[in-house]
Amino acid sequence: MAEPKSLRRQRRQTSEKAQGMGKFWLGLARGVFYPLTAVLARNEVTGLERIPAEGPALLVFNHVSHLDPIFDAVTVHRAGRVPRFLAKNTLWNVPVLKSVLVGVEQIPVYRGTADAQKSLQDAHDALQHGKTIVIYPDGTITKDPDGWPMTPKVGVARLALAHNIPVIPAARWGTRDIYDHYEKKFRPFPRKTVRIAFGEPLDLSAYRGMEHDTHALREVAHLAMTRVRDLLGEIRGEQPPAEFYSSSRKSRGDDGEA
Repeated sequence: MAEPKSLRRQRRQTSEKAQGMGKFWLGLARGVFYPLTAVLARNEVTGLERIPAEGPALLVFNHVSHLDPIFDAVTVHRAGRVPRFLAKNTLWNVPVLKSVLVGVEQIPVYRGTADAQKSLQDAHDALQHGKTIVIYPDGTITKDPDGWPMTPKVGVARLALAHNIPVIPAARWGTRDIYDHYEKKFRPFPRKTVRIAFGEPLDLSAYRGMEHDTHALREVAHLAMTRVRDLLGEIRGEQPPAEFYSSSRKSRGDDGEA
């Protein structure tokens, strides 16, 4: 199994390249985020080779901290891929950051507006063009007090079933120890450990060719997030809860909408 730092070198011939000014902004992001993640934490990654060297892929992660996209982006880039995230559209209002986001083809999410479905269509388009999409089915940082995933939104299922592509579950733990959004605590010292694990691609053959009604979408979303939850339990060394946390009920067992 290749170490994360060497996998990109092994995939030099197939590594995804940015185009035009995207090369500059990708280089800038790499110059900032690679050393930042190294300073903040020791990174332990398993299963990185499960991300395909080329072609479309959907990576399904849990979400526990605002630092997650930084650590996830660096890790996926070490596999020779340029990740595309679905991120809050308000980030495009930040000077300089907007140029970086546009340059590396990130996807703005317009929640609660007439453009809300546009982000999902942009993600479909990216997959059709062979890109790698990173999605957080929680929809936001989990509100579970213990950091376990919430009831997943069905957008992940819509993307997974619309394309015959690898859908890869992944879990990450340790970023909340550095920055806890709900507690408003930033604790860079002592240096933490962030663990990331990529699982085997999901087998969705039973859902191919069937009608993708609400029931089927929820089943696939739960299937994906259950595997993410299991991976999270493995890297935490804990038994995960049997049900997903529902932020609306502040309990477990509710169903999420798109």
